This record gives sequence, C-alpha cells and structure tokens, in this order.
Amino acid sequence: MKRNLFLLQSFILFCNLLQAQEPKLILPIGHTSSVNFAQFSPDGKKIITASDDHTAKIWDAVSGILLVDLKGHTGRVHTVQFSPDGKKIVTDSFDGTAKIWNAFTGNLLVDLKGHTSRVWSAQFSPDGKKIVAASYDSTAKIWDAVTGNLLTNIKWNTSRINTTQFSPDGQKIVTSGDSTAKIWDATTGNILVDLKGSTSRIWSAQFSPDGKKIVTDSYDGTAKIWNAFTGDLLVDLKGHTGFVLSAKFSPDGKKIVTASYDSTAKIWDAVTGYLLATLKGHTGLVRSAKFSPDGEKIVTASDDNTAKIWDAATGKLLNDLKGHTYYFNSVQFSPDGKKIVTASFGG
Repeated sequence: MKRNLFLLQSFILFCNLLQAQEPKLILPIGHTSSVNFAQFSPDGKKIITASDDHTAKIWDAVSGILLVDLKGHTGRVHTVQFSPDGKKIVTDSFDGTAKIWNAFTGNLLVDLKGHTSRVWSAQFSPDGKKIVAASYDSTAKIWDAVTGNLLTNIKWNTSRINTTQFSPDGQKIVTSGDSTAKIWDATTGNILVDLKGSTSRIWSAQFSPDGKKIVTDSYDGTAKIWNAFTGDLLVDLKGHTGFVLSAKFSPDGKKIVTASYDSTAKIWDAVTGYLLATLKGHTGLVRSAKFSPDGEKIVTASDDNTAKIWDAATGKLLNDLKGHTYYFNSVQFSPDGKKIVTASFGG
C-alpha cells in the first residue's frame, strides 16, 4: 500500500512539473543540415527558415506544421525574408543567385541571376517593389521584384560585400565590406557617402529608423554612429574587448545594442554614446542582439547554445532560452513581441 501511495504521489508530482513548464513550439525535423536564419511573417502567422541543405521552408507559427518547401537552390541558403505585405519571399544562396517565391504556394516567381559568387544577403525595399542583393563578387544589385529586371548594378571594386540595406524611404542603400561602409543612390548606383574610420572589417551597417544615421559594427572592437548625409562620425562606441559582431538601433532610434566576441552585449545611448548597460551572462561569444518591436526587451544569441531575453531599460536578465545542442545562428522576435524564433547550427 505504501509503495502504491508513493508511486501515485510521484506520478502527480511529475504531472505538475510538466504543467509548470512554459510551452514552446519546436518545429518538426525537416531540414537535414544547419538552419542559418529564421523569420516571422509580417502577420506573425508563419515562420520561414533557411538552411545549408539548399532549401527554405515555411511553417505554421502555431502548430509547427510544414506548409511549403522551397526547393531550387543548388547551394547553401543563407538568409530569407518576407516582403512587407507577406505575399512573397526572397532567398539568397551560395549558388550565386537570389530567388523570389510565392509565399502561399511556394512557386518560384523570379530567378535573380547575375552574380558571379555567393550571395550573402537579399532584402526587399520598404515598398516591396525592389530587391537588393549583396555578393562576394564585390557588387550589390538592385532588381525589380516583379519582373526580375536588373535596375542598378553597384560595384565595389576593392571588397566583397557582406550586407546591404535599403534606407527607410528606399532611396539609398548602405553596404558593408572592408573597413568602410558606403551609402549609394539606389537609382543611379552612384556613391553618395564613404564612411571611413574603422580599422578592421565592418560586418554590417544599418540605417536608423528615421534614415538620418548609420550604425556600423567592426572587428576592431567598436561600433560607430555616422551622419547618413555627410558621413561625419558622430559617436564612437568603445568598451567591448572583442570583435563587435552586431549593432542595431532600437525601434525609436534612441538606443543601440551591440553584440561581441567578448561574450557580452551592451546598450548605448544613440545620441551621446553613453554606455547604459552591459548584458553579462553568456559563456560564449554573442553573435547577435536585437530589440523587441516595442523596444522594451532585447534578445541575444550566443555560441553557448542559449538565447537570452533582457530588460532593455535595466539590463536585467528576464529569461534563458535553452534547448539547442549547437550555437544559435539567428534569433528574431515576432511582430507582436510575444514569441521568439531561433535558428541553430545543428539544424
């Protein structure tokens, strides 16, 4: 009798522990290699993933059911992005192409060919009418998102291009490459501003939400804020003791969060450059750090196989996301800020 009572009590305790666990959606096994990138659709109802297995996949964000399999690339798919209206998807690949797909049927709409080396990033313009792709062939190309016609060919003869981004008004793009970032006219391809001052490779560059500033990260251990019109250096964010791998503005443009090889992320005042908080807790390099849509939280992704959620005002650790057995490649908030999607090297 005592043994039966003990077993019953143990079973009840086990059930209570299960119920106490915070529910989480785990996408079923579908990719056969590392997942490089994951993003919510604009309405938050779908998730798109990009993988080394040469495919991208669309999933239901509630049930985790695989909805569409995007097959056609012959190389690693590095990143993927929904159009602003959620009706199309653009993928970029190490096969030297970018492709535009119907987000509902998965049909290939346009094959963007012309690069002679791996395409590292591709994104829609704010109005969804154009695509800009950055390649290791030292060019960025702007395409018509409907016809696939090449509109502008931007040549950077001294460097491969790591990332590129449209300005909020779609009139300019910023590229990152060697120890400089450059701002170009999105129509003519003419260089407008050369952002010089870093002493090592710049991995990424981002416009502020109002388009008036640029933030860059660098392997020299700093991030820098620039005037997007004159190219003047406004603020030098110094404090990390390792490569700075990511730098992002808050949604209101008032703060910047940086992620570093030194296993920390830091929050800075985007006007004064004053260090507001250091986010300590990771035991591996921090690959990325991003604000939530309302700017109240930050999510970081690390090589310690965790992602962490922090209070953006105080720097306090709010939640620790564990479960992957390899490091995180990307992490994204949903549009409403209530969910997070992660992508891992281990698939």
